[in-house]
Amino acid sequence: MATDAFEAIVEDFEFLDDWEDRYAMVIDLGKQMSPLDDALKVPATKVDGCASQVWMVPRIEDGTFHFEGDSDALIVRGIIAVLRALYDGVPVAQVPGIDAQAELGRLTLEEHLSGQRTNGLRAMLERIRKLAGEAA
Repeated sequence: MATDAFEAIVEDFEFLDDWEDRYAMVIDLGKQMSPLDDALKVPATKVDGCASQVWMVPRIEDGTFHFEGDSDALIVRGIIAVLRALYDGVPVAQVPGIDAQAELGRLTLEEHLSGQRTNGLRAMLERIRKLAGEAA
């Protein structure tokens, strides 16, 4: 059920032997994202429950879920890029059915994040589900 973009990340991760290389790849994915316009970094788009500053802005086009996001932390920005690969372009009605824990588990991401980062990831996933639910 994962998007082609997410599958590409999974494939790239399989070629990297140690977590430090994977960590660097996640950071690079975040660096490749366009920054979120400062005008969109407002309390209404801020994700509560994250140790760093995180903003997510949804966009629904023709029943398809899209979102932009940003963070002041490089690794979190990279996690947002991974989440965009997982959810961006998915029909909005299918967003709640994506088993994010299982899909992200394929990357062993949570095993290598601090407790605070793991909590922040959960908060971002809850926000995505909420945004998609409101749009559907």
